[in-house]
Amino acid sequence: METSTREELRDTVVRRLIKWHGSREPLVCDIAEGIAADLIFGTLAPGAELNSVDLAARFHVSRTPVREALMLLAQEGLVVVSARKRARVASPSEAEVREIYGLRGHLLALMVRELVASVTGEQLEALGECVGRLDASVAAGDVDGYFRCHVEFQDMMTEFAGNRTLKQVLDSLALRTLVLRHVSASSPGRMYVGAKEQRQLMDAIASRDADLAAAVIAHSTRQALATVERAWAGRPVTAAEEEDASDEDDADPADAADAPDTDGDGDDAGRGE
Repeated sequence: METSTREELRDTVVRRLIKWHGSREPLVCDIAEGIAADLIFGTLAPGAELNSVDLAARFHVSRTPVREALMLLAQEGLVVVSARKRARVASPSEAEVREIYGLRGHLLALMVRELVASVTGEQLEALGECVGRLDASVAAGDVDGYFRCHVEFQDMMTEFAGNRTLKQVLDSLALRTLVLRHVSASSPGRMYVGAKEQRQLMDAIASRDADLAAAVIAHSTRQALATVERAWAGRPVTAAEEEDASDEDDADPADAADAPDTDGDGDDAGRGE
């Protein structure tokens, strides 16, 4: 990844979603953001030790702000800090990954329904332009550009939905989900399938079809979670498998939107990305 791209991603994604600045020392925030970017983009693997001496040398600071930065990351669930042991990168279990995706899915399904109910023409135009940038990144084979636009698209949707409490809860999961989402986006073929899903979602929102939008985002999340599970199991999904899975489930969003609630919880199409 080019340095300029990483810095842009840090500024547009990490800094915007994780609002440390203003409540912490700027130096500590900068260090935490730099380490977070390494975690998100896979420079530091799950379970890797974090040597405070090495980090202090990297950021040209003493060990004290490094320790404070690691504590910030521990609060976000990205780092594990233990007494008399080196901090290490968090390594969530399969069950925890499913829990994170499940919770985020329910929240995003609620968000997109609220967005459809209130979205303005100006907001639709802004969302459409973002999807256009996402498509351009995919056409250029730019995985990091795709990832940045995908995160921006979902952040814009959440902002436009207007539910501040919901946005705060989603933002509280931001860093942990970004690590997982980058694993998914970086898998072979995933960004091509993901771009198709985002266009379908954009069409559903523009049509003001809340059920279809919720079904599309649910389908997208199931695909992303499956990709993460395969990648973390040591068998990254191939581009052909991504495309085959997408083709097999192409009818799922619309079918789920029309399907009756079979378990009585009113939530068949509500498990979104």
